[in-house]
Amino acid sequence: MNITVDSLTKKYNDKAVLDIPQMEFQEGCLWGILGPNGSGKTTLVRIIAGILDCCSGNVLYGGSGYDESIKRSMTLVFQKPYLIRTTVFENIAYPLRVRGYSEGEINSRVVEMIDSFKIQSIRDQKAWTLSGGEAQKVALARALVFKPRILILDEPTSNIDPESIMLLEERILDYYRKEKPTILMVTHNIQQAKRLCNRIAFMNEGKIIDSGSPSEIFGPGAIPKIKEFIKKGLI
Repeated sequence: MNITVDSLTKKYNDKAVLDIPQMEFQEGCLWGILGPNGSGKTTLVRIIAGILDCCSGNVLYGGSGYDESIKRSMTLVFQKPYLIRTTVFENIAYPLRVRGYSEGEINSRVVEMIDSFKIQSIRDQKAWTLSGGEAQKVALARALVFKPRILILDEPTSNIDPESIMLLEERILDYYRKEKPTILMVTHNIQQAKRLCNRIAFMNEGKIIDSGSPSEIFGPGAIPKIKEFIKKGLI
């Protein structure tokens, strides 16, 4: 579904950190949210995910406001994975249990995710014993297991090993190609954005200063501010 941001503002201690008059994230696109540190990327996606309030403005999901049906069709994967203090299997099963799936369906879907993420060897391991890469695989598997229509990823591959990054990128692309959800992915990595995303929203100082395809945002016609950030290695 389309996600429409209208007159959205956010302040912390009277300091404006977000000011977006209008933005539409089209349905079925894989969006990269890029920009230098402190540009408001995480604040924006947390407001869209419904876990942070804005100061003013609205976010609409397919023309409707945030409600229980939107909440149940959307999920957010954090940069630092938040796992429940139980086994890997039960972490992945959790979204299905709270949505009332049968035990047979839960077992089938969780096993499919475990196989897909190649984490069979840690199926019964406790979440707090996992490495960073293992924990992020479990977090993404848990996010995908109920097939969300809106998937929000806040730097899901930062601070993990290259092999895990490759696997997570593959799973994100596989899910996108099969289900065509709306995906918003915060990343600092231009090359990752080019590999995965078909749309880019570039942020600076709480504003979206440009949006379009990767070739439009990063190509020869890129706006001077974005060229400056790239040249200085700020993204």
